[in-house]
Amino acid sequence: MNKYEIMFIVRTDIDEKTQKDTVAAFEKVLKDMKSKIVNTKDLGQKKLAYAINEQVRGNYYVLNVEASAAAVKEFDRKAKIDQNILRHIVIREEE
Repeated sequence: MNKYEIMFIVRTDIDEKTQKDTVAAFEKVLKDMKSKIVNTKDLGQKKLAYAINEQVRGNYYVLNVEASAAAVKEFDRKAKIDQNILRHIVIREEE
């Protein structure tokens, strides 16, 4: 298993419960594939550098995980589909 840092931005025009459910759903995707979530950070709402889908603000989240490549690939696939995720990035940390 490799170490990854995953950052994603959730829309701000949805209610707080939906935001929390979105974050929980993506944590579940990783846990279901036997990944270990080491740390979760809610960085709060920030102004975006440019508008994404008419959104100018977003809620930033960072996950530090130990996961297989398949788990990260599944996270990536679902993040591209989910309308509540504006952007995401997955970075493999050096050993």
